[in-house]
Amino acid sequence: MPPAPAVDHLVVAAEDLTHGVPALEEQLGVRLAGGGRHAAFGTHNALLAIGGATYLELIAIDPDAPAPGRPRWFGLDTAAVRSRLTEGPQLLHWVARPAVLPPGPDDHGERLHLSRDALSWTVTVPADGSLPGDGSGLVPSLIAWDAPDGAHPTDALEDAGVRLERLLVSSPGAPDLRRRLAALGLSGCVTVADGPPDLRAELRTPSGPVVIGGP
Repeated sequence: MPPAPAVDHLVVAAEDLTHGVPALEEQLGVRLAGGGRHAAFGTHNALLAIGGATYLELIAIDPDAPAPGRPRWFGLDTAAVRSRLTEGPQLLHWVARPAVLPPGPDDHGERLHLSRDALSWTVTVPADGSLPGDGSGLVPSLIAWDAPDGAHPTDALEDAGVRLERLLVSSPGAPDLRRRLAALGLSGCVTVADGPPDLRAELRTPSGPVVIGGP
């Protein structure tokens, strides 16, 4: 079973995987692995292990999937996110494994049980598909992977030598965010700074340091 609490994965979005995968591979200097499809949201992804039971997900709308019966997660249906993605893959959000998944719903979203292939999990998703909290992506979505086997995406990913060195969350409401993360057991997982809204991941790659996100 993956250790908790921790950063479970980073959510990087692209207009489509056809262009997004090579663009992110060029930025990081490593190859991404194929992921899978999310039937409930009409999306698909590619994956990269970034140390321990933490990974990077490159996600996009699946052009071959039927339209979902609800708004897609991570704000992928919104004009604001679509506009950002015209500039290339963007770090939108982060997903955390808390010590205990609290009951909901709350502003993290509904608790949805999802599965694909050998994986099954419970994740928080706002009903309107927006990013949780104020929509900035700074407040994490929460996830719990199912027992008994505890299958996790990183179990099947090769180690490409990329490591998440630091996840920096900057917020004008930093004290409140720190208290919120502490209540979930996540205080040591991220660096929370006072400042304008910003989400930035500092990665160590075989070619050197790479920062994704930020202004």
